[in-house]
Amino acid sequence: MLKYDYLIVGAGLYGAVFARRMTDAGKRCLIIDRRNHIAGNIYTKEIEGIQVHMYGPHIFHTDDEEVWRYVQRFAKFNHFRYEPVANYKGGLYNLPFNMNTFHQLWGVNTPGEAEKILAEQRREVSGEPGNLEEQAIKLIGHDIYEKLIKGYTQKQWGRPCDELPSFIIRRLPVRLRFDNNYFNHPYQGIPIGGYTKMVKNMLEGIEVRLSVDYLANKPELDALAEKVVYTGPIDAYFQYKYGPLEYRSLRFETETLDCDNFQGVAGMNFTDSETPYTRIVEHKWFEFGKGNAGKTVITREYPKEWQPGDEPYYPVNDEKNSVLYAKYKSLADAEINVVFGGRLGEYKYYDMDKVIRAALDAVNDTL
Repeated sequence: MLKYDYLIVGAGLYGAVFARRMTDAGKRCLIIDRRNHIAGNIYTKEIEGIQVHMYGPHIFHTDDEEVWRYVQRFAKFNHFRYEPVANYKGGLYNLPFNMNTFHQLWGVNTPGEAEKILAEQRREVSGEPGNLEEQAIKLIGHDIYEKLIKGYTQKQWGRPCDELPSFIIRRLPVRLRFDNNYFNHPYQGIPIGGYTKMVKNMLEGIEVRLSVDYLANKPELDALAEKVVYTGPIDAYFQYKYGPLEYRSLRFETETLDCDNFQGVAGMNFTDSETPYTRIVEHKWFEFGKGNAGKTVITREYPKEWQPGDEPYYPVNDEKNSVLYAKYKSLADAEINVVFGGRLGEYKYYDMDKVIRAALDAVNDTL
């Protein structure tokens, strides 16, 4: 008799939600993770009394009421709203693009004045946009593109905007009102005590083994359970049979500073091409300044091309990689006792609420 019903590879949000639901349904679950901590990329660590987002900032936001109720079981959320600021060569602009931004750019005071300038600049591109640069200008005009999109995007993707496909920017939010709240969703916030605490609560009573490499020990681990839930890279699972899928990766530089307030905002994006990092995150502002007196923790984010051994963060969902993923997906569909889920297992960028929804749906489909 097998010891577990499910071996769940990955202690991130997808794996934790799947394991919790299955355990509550009476199934025996074992979670493993190659890292030495739970919570995957939403892992938070307390430094100087501040919950530091170790793999980049994560703001929970959703319009899915069931998902919102579900996470409330495991954490109490604060009322944080993400209101980032763009820094272009020392000039500061509110994000997302709204009447504050338009006033800062052009000195306009009314929606009518802003719309007139936007409409005029959008006309620079006629016909179907052939690349990201043309798509961006057609959506929000030349000025916003040059100052607030071009440099940031080129750093993020490591390619000039006129060489990137237009679909990367399908739409850009333009608000003709004074509203700096980045997300429109009705439910928003950060779990008090950090995401790691939330995931730990999800995993209460479930066996977890850390620093375990599934693919390096696959036969003996597979023998422990009837089914496997795999949230790692799908191409690695199949030993890169058709070649590796492409990702963008990130490098983080985190430091503790001897001051109460470094930049006055949780996220500041550096949108010029010359600054090597894309943003600086000051973590204490996710909790409204909470932390040890005279201390703050900041993280600079440096995008980079993914290489084997790097952490894959953003799937490059262009046409070439989509075709390659479809080949791996056909192999995955043929695996009878394996569920492929999450950002890496499905080669898909997921917001946190969508990860939870996908895991809940997968459980419902399986039971």
